[in-house]
Amino acid sequence: MKVVLFCGGMGTRLREHSDTIPKPLVNIGQRPIIWQIMRFYAHFGHTDFILCLGYRGDLIRQYFLEYNDYLDRDFVLSGGHASLGDSKSDIADWNITFVDTGLHANIGQRLVAVREHVIDEDVFLANYSDQVCDIAFDKYLDESLSQESVASFLSVRPSQSFHSVVADPSGKVTELVEIDDCDFWINGGYFVLRREIFDYIQEGEELVVEPFARLASEGRLWTKKYPGFWKAMDTFKDKITFDRMDGHRDRPWRVWDE
Repeated sequence: MKVVLFCGGMGTRLREHSDTIPKPLVNIGQRPIIWQIMRFYAHFGHTDFILCLGYRGDLIRQYFLEYNDYLDRDFVLSGGHASLGDSKSDIADWNITFVDTGLHANIGQRLVAVREHVIDEDVFLANYSDQVCDIAFDKYLDESLSQESVASFLSVRPSQSFHSVVADPSGKVTELVEIDDCDFWINGGYFVLRREIFDYIQEGEELVVEPFARLASEGRLWTKKYPGFWKAMDTFKDKITFDRMDGHRDRPWRVWDE
């Protein structure tokens, strides 16, 4: 199945890096998060990617045009030439389509902009390109396809801890509950979309707002609650957390290493 990756946003909450590079190119260890996500899908056999470019899309193009296999691989340097031995390039089997979908387009409109590239697909996949997880994707995909839904996505627990506050009109707090202690789930991406999704998107609409509301009203929107590892790269604090995890080789999203 083709995988649509939304990687055109400006990443304003990660300004320490996104002032110079697009958020999908922010590294976790030696590789950017977009590579980590693509490698995840490739592990499950999905190697046909469509990149919805926008902000600094030129740098994303350049990264793959100048892809260096040796940054995080064991190799032999002999006679001035590097060799991976019997191993092949990580991206040798990948097919990547680069599409400029506009600087300020929302997710829904970026998806519409690449419609011609997936119109022959009964089902395709999509991802925000800024979060990783360790779900057994093949099983999740099979479960999604068994539903009578046009769109499916993962529901996950927030990776940040905060409190839900309930107060009366005077401001007196009646309940203060830590999110970890209540049944609270958020949209974690990892979309499975049928071709009919384009019938639900109108001009200028955001994918998970009006189109998903229409699908929900028809009972054609489904989610998989996943309590396992999931984490997004939203802020500089998230970047530091990812770097620390990588430094300790605590990388549950790298299912291809197992």
